[in-house]
Amino acid sequence: MAHVLVIGGGIGGQATALLAARRGHTVELFERDSRAPGTALDRDFFGWRRPTVPQATQPHALLGAARAVLRGELPDVHSEMLRLGARERHEFDWFDERPPARPGDEDLVMIQARRIVLESALAGALRAQPGVVARYGEPVEGLRFEGNRVTGVTSPTGAYEGDLVVDAGGRRGATERWLAAAGCRPPLVERHRTGLAYFCRWYRLPEGLDQGPRRPWAIAGGTFAGCAVFPADNRVFAVTLFVHTGDTTRSALRDPAVFEAAARAFPPGEAWLRLGAEPLSDVLATASLDNRWSPLSDGRGPVVSGLVPVGDAITHTNPTLGQGTSLTLWAANRVARTAHRDPGSDGYAAGYHAWAVRTLKPWFDYQVVADTAIGERFATRAGRTGTALEVAALFDCALEDPEVMRARARVRHLVEPPERAYADPAIRARVARWLAHRPDYVPNPVGPDRGRWEELTSG
Repeated sequence: MAHVLVIGGGIGGQATALLAARRGHTVELFERDSRAPGTALDRDFFGWRRPTVPQATQPHALLGAARAVLRGELPDVHSEMLRLGARERHEFDWFDERPPARPGDEDLVMIQARRIVLESALAGALRAQPGVVARYGEPVEGLRFEGNRVTGVTSPTGAYEGDLVVDAGGRRGATERWLAAAGCRPPLVERHRTGLAYFCRWYRLPEGLDQGPRRPWAIAGGTFAGCAVFPADNRVFAVTLFVHTGDTTRSALRDPAVFEAAARAFPPGEAWLRLGAEPLSDVLATASLDNRWSPLSDGRGPVVSGLVPVGDAITHTNPTLGQGTSLTLWAANRVARTAHRDPGSDGYAAGYHAWAVRTLKPWFDYQVVADTAIGERFATRAGRTGTALEVAALFDCALEDPEVMRARARVRHLVEPPERAYADPAIRARVARWLAHRPDYVPNPVGPDRGRWEELTSG
């Protein structure tokens, strides 16, 4: 078995440490923040300042792929999340009557919870897990090398040796700088700007109302703005508005009154906000997000051995599709399952990179395509035509046709890639028939027009 050093105590770091320890490895986890997640969810979610985790208070989606890892590898964490108030929603819950079940339908389930619920459940399991030393308040300050191989880390308290170092330090980590200082070739980073800005506010449903409305669909968007509702745990939910970063109305959305008026102009926002929900936060803004692929390899092979990245350190994806946690857990599980296979060797580094390209990169590429389409639409305020129109029709058809919903959900939950699920002749035929009955179809005809939007955002 291996001794694994993990940089970072977020979701990726905690999951890697826990999964590795349960495979018989010993683990030391290094986290800059001196505080670990607890079970006082509201206190930690709203009151814990976490400058190195700016996404901590943004909505998170735990897709079926993430749920499958939790149920299969960390069932106690999954159970603890439910005990802490997380809810589960099957994609077929949209329909009044579910279609006959097929194998694989059990994977089309989303866990609805704030990020802190998963972090709390992971932290509790980690505290009880033999073989793990969690060093909170002890940031990694550098890497130790033997030639081109990473052999350990340094922190304020000294040097630590390991068989494998896992970078779970996120997209703002210092790994690239440390590698450059050691004379390693720079990794090839692929980066795509999204041009999207997000504005989120958290609410709680009134006492006695455990669930919000089942309809309308939780996401609506037109040619210049969109609205999404994220049900979470313990009657808490988030409303998010998203616009292009160059939109002149963007700054006005920071005002709670303007934000709420704009959100109510979309069906999902109005459906949830009219229930008398209590605001729990200010409007939380984030922008300048990108999709960033950062493998520690180039055309000549691995740039370093003994070090592998997980989570945002290798695959940072914009949150529009909610893929981040799933891809993180996949990578953490891969490390845990393979860390005994000569982890300091070039072969291990090359094998991990090949796995990432095969398993993570296709979903990263899908995210890039989706975000490019949204960004261009919002920037130009143009309607959808051609392939974009066909994709929108597939999504809207799915709200009426369970068979198309199944195909859409299999892509959404990372079960099947879109090029396979959407190419099924039966699915294409169903969408074509749906479109044929709607010759004047316009995607997402709900929500404010531009004139009304500017009135709402003018205050």
